[in-house]
Amino acid sequence: MHPPDADAVLVRHGDVGIKSDAVQSRMEARLAENLEAQLEARDIEGSVETEYGRLVIHTDDVAAATDAATETFGVVSASPATVVEPSLDAIRSALADAAREHYHGGTFGVDARRAGRHDFDSRDVGREGGQAVWEAVEDAFDPEVDLDDPDVTFSVEVRETRAFVFLEKRAGPGGMPLGTQRPLVALVSGGIDSPVAAWLAMKRGAPVVPVYLELGPYGGPDHEARAVETVGRLARWAPNVDLDVHRIPAGDALERLADAVTNTRMLSFRRFMYRAAERVAADVGAVGVVTGEAIGQKSSQTTANMAAVAGATDLPVHRPLLAWDKQEVVAKARDLGTYTDATMDVGCDRLAPDQPATAVSRERVVAAEPDALLEWAEDAADARETVAVDPDFDDRASEDDADDAEVSNAR
Repeated sequence: MHPPDADAVLVRHGDVGIKSDAVQSRMEARLAENLEAQLEARDIEGSVETEYGRLVIHTDDVAAATDAATETFGVVSASPATVVEPSLDAIRSALADAAREHYHGGTFGVDARRAGRHDFDSRDVGREGGQAVWEAVEDAFDPEVDLDDPDVTFSVEVRETRAFVFLEKRAGPGGMPLGTQRPLVALVSGGIDSPVAAWLAMKRGAPVVPVYLELGPYGGPDHEARAVETVGRLARWAPNVDLDVHRIPAGDALERLADAVTNTRMLSFRRFMYRAAERVAADVGAVGVVTGEAIGQKSSQTTANMAAVAGATDLPVHRPLLAWDKQEVVAKARDLGTYTDATMDVGCDRLAPDQPATAVSRERVVAAEPDALLEWAEDAADARETVAVDPDFDDRASEDDADDAEVSNAR
């Protein structure tokens, strides 16, 4: 919902605003670049202007531009708005037009904010604006003011040289502009958790380098295709970032691992993944590894076993979902459009032993695995191929609820 003749989108950020002036300026510039990339990727005509504490998208297609802004990391909210002179007369006129278009009954309120030097204050804007709304509709019905919880809120933000009139604040993802942190390697699969974990790392400003382990005979149906598809969903949030998937052939190594190791097999596999990810990180300049692990979600993800797999990489392993419940992860995956069928065979489940160890020492894990396991991981990473990924801007289809709560992802 936007005022008639809306010609801009007012974009707000959050954490960026608590930085020093110099850092905030750099982050706002990065956010502007990312917004411009979103517009270009979606074929939206427009330009982005940076104003300290705010960004403004100038466009004739405010609906599409607002959608783009609310899928840009660092954006807390965005409002399609009409830009007018910073005068009470201009603000009154814009509010009256908006009221005639969108206010057809119930209660209303005017939320006015002001920054800069003017011959009026925010109370004047609220009072004069409210009167303009009232007069615009009083011949059609009896308007009613409610400043606490109105049915329709007319908002005005007055800046030094202009004012914005709008009717809604669409929530964005928040976080930090993508590209304000160093890259991280993200282990991704065709399951539920890893895309959500990668998205959360991106939300905090870190570009991700997707790494997929091709599991050979342990790969489930359409396993790789599903992984690439979920990365395409992530790419819609980062059209100016290379999210091509690094595909590591791991099938041969996993067959040898399965022949040699029994109940600690999945822990050795995790060590294999970490070392392979480290090898990729060294090549692409990444400074850490992101996984979808959560405490206690699987036998290999107990606190004891997480300690047991440490040491396979010198890089930090980031686990954004560490304390999330599975239901929370599924809800977020649905929201992102990365949710996949709960009954999908995730491949790693077939690699898991019948009686996996749930609390072992690192020494026991290392003693049980082939001496050359981590070298196999490095060799597999060196043999990787790149799978091209394009941003998926299709509307996210709603998906049926899963009957089985045991949806899982081995990453």
